Amino acid sequence: MKIEIWSDIACPFCYIGKRKIEKAISKFPQKDKIEIEWKSFLLNPDQVTQPNKSSEEHLAEVKGWSLEQTKEITANMTNMAAQEGLEYHLDKTVVANTKKAHRVLHLAKTVGKGDEMKESLLKAYFTDGVNIDDDAVLLGLAKEIGLSEITIQEVLRSDKFENEVDQDIYESRQVGVKGVPFFVLDRKFGISGAQPDEVFDQTLEKAWKEFEKANPSLEIAAGDGEACDVDGKNC
Repeated sequence: MKIEIWSDIACPFCYIGKRKIEKAISKFPQKDKIEIEWKSFLLNPDQVTQPNKSSEEHLAEVKGWSLEQTKEITANMTNMAAQEGLEYHLDKTVVANTKKAHRVLHLAKTVGKGDEMKESLLKAYFTDGVNIDDDAVLLGLAKEIGLSEITIQEVLRSDKFENEVDQDIYESRQVGVKGVPFFVLDRKFGISGAQPDEVFDQTLEKAWKEFEKANPSLEIAAGDGEACDVDGKNC
């Protein structure tokens, strides 16, 4: 059963939401039959990367808050993340456009490393405080999870996977995404935001029951009839 997750890298609730869905799946009896697919979403497509400005300063300017008020709000967010075992340094996060990082994420998905890349990008942004719109940073992160330097450079030097990012955003409108993270389970059930653990547990259980109804296991009649073995010995 597939779980599609729309999220942005510069979204503090998205990293928290990632941990929540992972926790729910880890407890689920059929966890080995769950597939996660990361979908791109841009909270601010026109964001100008500002390496010398922290997200706290930027947030204060955009929201019209005092820096003291902003620090209080981000401290609450840091505490919320800590409850999920995450270490946030929001005073060090770099204001950055995330589209290029999403294109690298799509590259990683082509070789089955989407989840690893997503984790690396979120950690780089929220914990390490590095510029995720910087080519050298993205090259290093992608190489760390085993991607080829040549293919990474091809993406960074072009607009490759831009259509895939745009397609994800288009699909988000089709399924009714208003904010992220947004979790779609088997295209039948949705969870908006980093909700309490029990919401993830209950929704996962409901989605699985519906999935099982639509995809019943093959029932095999009791007993063994004459047949060719897979190794061909009895044929």
